[in-house]
This record gives sequence, C-alpha cells and structure tokens, in this order.
Amino acid sequence: MRNNLDIKLAFGGMALLLVMVGFMQSWGVALAILNLCLISAVMSMGVNIQWGYSGLINFGVMGFLAIGGFATIIVSVPPVTEAWSAGGFGIILSGLILFILIASIFFVHQKFQSKYKNYLLFFLVISVIPIMKLVAGPSISAIESIDAATSGFLGGFDLPIILSWFVGAFFAAIIAFVIGKVCLGLRSDYLAISTLLISGIIVSYVKHEEWLTRGVKNVTGLKRPAPFEVDLQNSDWFVNFIEYLFKGRLSKVTDFDEKIILLNDLVMTSSSIFVKLCFSLIFSIVLITLLVFSEKALRSPWGRMMRAIRDNEDAAKAMGKNVVKRHLHIFMIGSAIIGFSGAMLVTYDGLFTPASYQPLRYTFIIWVMVLLGGTGNNYGAIIGAFVVWFIWIESAPFALFVINTLMSGIDNTNQLKMHLIDSIPYFRYLMMGLGLLVVMRYRPKGLLPEKIIKN
Repeated sequence: MRNNLDIKLAFGGMALLLVMVGFMQSWGVALAILNLCLISAVMSMGVNIQWGYSGLINFGVMGFLAIGGFATIIVSVPPVTEAWSAGGFGIILSGLILFILIASIFFVHQKFQSKYKNYLLFFLVISVIPIMKLVAGPSISAIESIDAATSGFLGGFDLPIILSWFVGAFFAAIIAFVIGKVCLGLRSDYLAISTLLISGIIVSYVKHEEWLTRGVKNVTGLKRPAPFEVDLQNSDWFVNFIEYLFKGRLSKVTDFDEKIILLNDLVMTSSSIFVKLCFSLIFSIVLITLLVFSEKALRSPWGRMMRAIRDNEDAAKAMGKNVVKRHLHIFMIGSAIIGFSGAMLVTYDGLFTPASYQPLRYTFIIWVMVLLGGTGNNYGAIIGAFVVWFIWIESAPFALFVINTLMSGIDNTNQLKMHLIDSIPYFRYLMMGLGLLVVMRYRPKGLLPEKIIKN
C-alpha cells in the first residue's frame, strides 16, 4: 500500500507541475514537455530492463537511438528515383557481396575446426571489403551528386511512419544480437566501454554515409501520425470547431476585421495544441502498453529468473541457467525498446539530424533518469524520465526568473547580470547535478525503489 501511495504522489506531483507550466507559460509548452517526457520514459524503460532486470551496463544508448531514427528514413521517405538510377545497381551488388561475406563467415565458423580457422576468417574479411569498396564507391559518388542540396541519397519505401517504430526496434535488436555475441562475455566495466565505443561507430556511420542518411545535411519533412498544423488551419471543420469553442470570447469583439484576426490567431494556436494532444495520446498508448507487458514480465517466472541472475550469477549457473544466453535475450529486448523510442523521437521532431546524437543527451541523461527514478522499478524509470526531462527543460526559464528577480534593481547593461543571463543554458547542468546528489543522498535507491515481489 505504501509503495502504491508513493507512485500516486509522484505522478500526481508531476501532473501538477505540468499544469502549472500550462497556466504560467503556455499549454503548448506544457504539452511539448509532456510528449518528450513520454518518449524519454520509453527510453529509460529500455535501459531499466537491461540494468534493473539483469545488471547489464549499456552505455551505447545513443547508437540504438540513432538506429531507430535511421529506420524512419528507410520506411517513410519516398524513394529518390534519380539516385536509384544513378547508383542503385552498385549498392545492391555491394549489399549482395556483404551478405555472401557474412554467410561465409558463419559457414567457416561452424564447419571448420582447423587451427587456421581464424586466419581464414581474417583473409575473407580483408579480401572482400576492398571489392565492396570498389563496387560501391562509384555508385555512392553518383548518388550523392544527384541534387545534393535537397536529396543526394536513396530515400526509403514511402510507407506509414508508425511502421518505422517497429522496424527501428527490429534493427536495434539485430545490432544488439551482434554486439551481444561479441561483448556479453566481457566483465561489466568492459561491456560498458565496448557498448559506448560501438555506439560511437554507429553514429559516425550515420553521420558520414550521406548516400543513405544525408549525413549532416539532415532529412526534413518526415511523415507524422498526426495531422499537420497547416492542414488543420485550412480545414473547415477545425475552424468551425474553434469558432464554436471560443464563441463567447469572439462575441465580445464587435469589429468584423478584428474578429477575423482573433479567430485566425485562435486557430493557429489551437492547431499546435491539437497536434501535440494527438502525439500525447499515441505516446501514452505506447508507454502504457509497454508498462503493462513489462510488469507482467517482471512478475513472471522469466522475471524471477532474470532477477536471480542479476543478484547472483554463480548461483544461477549452478541451477543450470544459461546466463550468457539470458543476458543476450534481455540485451536485445532492451535495445529494441530503445530503438523504438528513437524512431518515436524523430517522428515527433519531424526531422532526422545525425549530428544531434551526443553522449550527454542520449546516454548520460537517460541513465540519470533510470538511477534517479529507481532501478528495477518500471514506475521509477518512468517518473525518473519525467522529473529529469522537466528539470532539463525548465531550468533555463527558472534561472532567468531568479536572476531577474534578484537583480531587478540593476541595469541590464551590468556586466555581472549580462554574464549570468548568458550562462543560463549551463544552469541546467547545475540543476541536474544537484537533483541527482539530493536524491542519491536521501533516497539512494531512487524516487521509487524496486519493490520486493513476494510470489
């Protein structure tokens, strides 16, 4: 009962803060924070499943998020026919060569028992990669030269963008399988370093392979599962709905031209809020569904087994459990959820920006969410995401308010005041560090610690 009360108080307090933002700033800002909190909660749940359920340290969150974002391009962007005509054959041929190389590696690894097996594998990789480069190089150059300012890449399959969320999860799970096969036998600290470095390789690839992702040129104008604001503003039903909703306010304006101007302003503001509400509904459905299944899994025999492996690997091995295999499974599950959330984030932003994937925002902050909320507790991972992201966004407005209040009698040209105002973006790091220190000091297990499940 006490834990349930903590959950209700935590989420009730968070809802109150968002309502206050709506009244004091704007409802558009409040809904934007809510949507990013919901996406961040999905990210933190993916990390929590890996770390909280089985004790795996994955510092490669950034890479899996980039994979999910990349899936939105492959799925939803229309194909660039000129690029395919210029270099599509070479790309397909090099992809076929890569497939043959991977199949050959698996064949040699399974069928050959000679002591020279590793030398043979090394020879295969060294000999085939230059051939792939020779085949794909001219095609890549031809693709990137096709109207490089607006396209210069192959595009995708022009499918609904929500499908990319599941494709992103699948891609992330496949990459996690490859990484897990190589790294999960390592000690925990080596695993953390390995995943961090591999995520850097993934992001570097996404940034520089312009023929596939447009690189630092970014991909804009992505599809969305919610209507566009401009479409709503030109829809008669939406304009009539806003006119009916604000008829009392509009009736007070007697001048016809002023009424039209006011109605247009209300339609523009309301269209943005309506779109954000649509995203909030979709993201909430995703998060609630994930929470329900995660809670069921946590209380299942599988969940008890994973906690037993986390708490004492040697005892689990003695009971006949394949620890490495179970770690691989949960590493893939958590990574798939992270990839899913990466596709959600790009969908909400409406653009794919490879240069924005930085370890601070897309690894460290996600880990802070999990640690602050409470590892091993799904509700803790969610409330941690809400609290951390709220602090991250609202630190700057709060710092500006404090500076203006304390220095209200000082001229705006004062050097100290100007320096403090210019330093406002860094205030969020101070707030984040202080918040984490306070929670770790007074609630070392997090805001909502893991509950002891008695079966």
